[in-house]
Amino acid sequence: MERDNKRFIGWLISLPILILVILLISLNLGPIQISPSEVFHTLLGEGDNRQELVLFSYRLPGIVIALFVGMALSVSGAIFQGVTQNDLAEPGILGINTGAGFVVVLYIFFFQSSMSAVSGWGVYLLPLFALIGAFIAAMIVYALAWKKGVNPIRLILVGIGVNAGFSAALILFQVQMNPQDFMQAMVWLSGDIWSANWSFVWAIVPWIVVLVAYALYKTPALNVLNLGEDLAMGLGAPVERDRRILLFIAVALAGLSVAAAGGIAFLGLVAPHIAKRVVGPKHQRLLPVSALIGAVILLTADAIGSNIIAPAEIPVGIVVTIVSTPYFIYLLMKTN
Repeated sequence: MERDNKRFIGWLISLPILILVILLISLNLGPIQISPSEVFHTLLGEGDNRQELVLFSYRLPGIVIALFVGMALSVSGAIFQGVTQNDLAEPGILGINTGAGFVVVLYIFFFQSSMSAVSGWGVYLLPLFALIGAFIAAMIVYALAWKKGVNPIRLILVGIGVNAGFSAALILFQVQMNPQDFMQAMVWLSGDIWSANWSFVWAIVPWIVVLVAYALYKTPALNVLNLGEDLAMGLGAPVERDRRILLFIAVALAGLSVAAAGGIAFLGLVAPHIAKRVVGPKHQRLLPVSALIGAVILLTADAIGSNIIAPAEIPVGIVVTIVSTPYFIYLLMKTN
């Protein structure tokens, strides 16, 4: 027990330090090179106007969004895996991300002039539409997967089918967009921090902070649910109520992530599994470490995608998928 606690504390210390290192490296990189000393002086308010514009108006908002979206998707995946008792469950595979993306595209198609013209109140309404799409997809998946309970395998198969259905519906609307919006929508849906500005940060991040904090508060309920429904009910736990609350948190986190960064797949699958290997299955340790690992992965992927073929950029979701797909195949082959 003491060794496990020391390991957990060690990860809680080392992962934030790693996040800080990646954040500082990300601030240095880009088409406009800024040295580490210049970054440091600019953060202290001693930089010139050009450096302040690049760091505070362009780079920092995207980094902040990547940080919190990585946390949100990882916590969402960990909750889905815990509630459904399925190691392959995560919002991308279950169709939650695509459902949220579909409703966001509908919102932009009908109420905004273009993908790049979302501003003003539209910035704050867009997350709301993403949440609506995420909950619609979740209800469809849950309803279709229910048959005297939710079978883990049926849940994944239904999620894949719903994902395919929303993807087909998305294409129907995308082909009616002008070519520029069509390309923007394609890139965004593959996972891209498409509107990195402080308005988006304030529209998304506070909700993610509240939901992640509440998820950490509900970790005892997740541990009880892992014991199995019959045993949990025998212990007097409000199983159905806790399951619904936790699913609400997981779906909401996924929807907010889609609004900020598109459909980033597999991050909610990989981060919780890595966390489980290093700190064990107890959710009091699993959720915070999953959140930090997810932030590390997405910040790293964002730095790679933004700079590896500069001045062009690779969507961060593509980088995450390239890295995570082999691990997903490994898990698929390992799972009975």
